[in-house]
Amino acid sequence: MQVSAMIPRTIFKPEHEAFRNSVARFLDEEVVPHHERWEEQQYCDREVWRKAGELGMLCMTMPEAYGGLSADRLYSMIMLEEIGRVGATGLGFNLHSDIVANYINNYGSEAQKLRWLPPMASGEIITAIAMTEPGTGSDLQSIKTRAVEDGDDYIVNGSKIFITNGYMSDMAVVAVKTGDASEGAAGVSLLIVEAGMEGFTKGQPLKKVGMKAQDTCELFFNDVRVPKSNLLGEEGQGFVVLMQELAWERLMIAIGAQAAAATCLDYTIDYVKERKAFNKPVFAFQNTRFKLAELKTDVTLGQTYVDRCMELQLTGDLGIDAAAASKYWTTDMLSRVVDECVQLHGGYGYMLEYPIARAYIDQRAMRIYGGSNEIMKDLIARGM
Repeated sequence: MQVSAMIPRTIFKPEHEAFRNSVARFLDEEVVPHHERWEEQQYCDREVWRKAGELGMLCMTMPEAYGGLSADRLYSMIMLEEIGRVGATGLGFNLHSDIVANYINNYGSEAQKLRWLPPMASGEIITAIAMTEPGTGSDLQSIKTRAVEDGDDYIVNGSKIFITNGYMSDMAVVAVKTGDASEGAAGVSLLIVEAGMEGFTKGQPLKKVGMKAQDTCELFFNDVRVPKSNLLGEEGQGFVVLMQELAWERLMIAIGAQAAAATCLDYTIDYVKERKAFNKPVFAFQNTRFKLAELKTDVTLGQTYVDRCMELQLTGDLGIDAAAASKYWTTDMLSRVVDECVQLHGGYGYMLEYPIARAYIDQRAMRIYGGSNEIMKDLIARGM
């Protein structure tokens, strides 16, 4: 990326860069040519998941015994950055590989790990995490989806909304209320719900403003019978489990936002050097150069902070407030960068044939999902 030259990055080793080259080639050959069609159908083809699995690009950080590569999370970072580079907002790989797989590997029984992780790594199955409900937003303690014990099973009733990978999912980790529903966080449990279970249905992909290739839908549970063996972790410990991975999940969003901002700036630098106005390149105008200087500074500062957070993540020292700050600042910064880049493109910045216009509609959601940026600021404030 052009914008990274101001402060050289030092966190990657040669083997990481070799992996980056492989990911870039895979995305350019297997994703970019199909992404427009996926936007029309509102989900990615299942075949791209299988191809990614064949190349070892899914569940890379999982142990080799369960089909992974036992890789460090820098490999996940590279995947996020390269997806951001090509604007492949339809791919739900990292949610599958770095959120769902982590929950199963860290809290699942041996039987659950053996059953789910190998086919997740191969791309044979697609998974989702189902937390958000209509009316609850970021307030996980207030969920209404209920799981009532019935012999060796739970009977699940309720619904979830805005579920990434939901429409194509073969399995979803679902946050439910168990026991005393009034217990708040103490009553939240996680259940593995499988596609095909009677009473478990999926809505059609939701019609979003942007990220149209990303499979996002509602899930419905009507007297779904789920065996107790599908309980992930201990009953009533679901909220604790979810909190353990939230710092990483928010840093993942920051990594994606940072990569998207850098890519948008690269597009724009190239554009203003080629585009002419009043018989000279747009880049020749002082206003253009000053704006680009501001954006390059923002992107460089963001990259430096994100890389430092990643170093802390690798050693297990990334704090909740630092991760929240990375998520809120980079996604806010991305919105500023994209808006200024559209302006520098002029009328063409509003045409969907230009990548900057697609970024304009695709990236706005990043300030909302993963916990809204207002929630992130509240988390930071709690530590003051």
